[in-house]
Amino acid sequence: MIGLEVRASQLQGRGVFATRAFAASETIERCPVICVPATERPSVDQTALYDFYFNWPDGAAAIALGYGSLYNHAASHNARYLKDPAASVVVFVALVDIAPGDEITVDYTDGGRNELWFEDRGIQGKA
Repeated sequence: MIGLEVRASQLQGRGVFATRAFAASETIERCPVICVPATERPSVDQTALYDFYFNWPDGAAAIALGYGSLYNHAASHNARYLKDPAASVVVFVALVDIAPGDEITVDYTDGGRNELWFEDRGIQGKA
């Protein structure tokens, strides 16, 4: 990915970091997804992929390609994701200016509508 790299994160194992500046409202990454039908989702829930998929319409799950399934959660996030089921993509967009070296984070709770399934350590990732 141009302008992105994956490396160790203070938040959760690995994270996605900017290697160049991103301006607020700029698209960071557009990730195609592999959809897992609702009938197969229980099997996926029993694997390591459980922590990496997006909820998708009709009970399906979507594994984002590129770096899409590696962005970490932070309550004080600097990006958001937009799911586009019609195009089978998840798009990541900067909410604020992001500097090189900053970890790019999103809100997994969808504005508080969903609960986290892990302990939020309450820190923002930095290089």
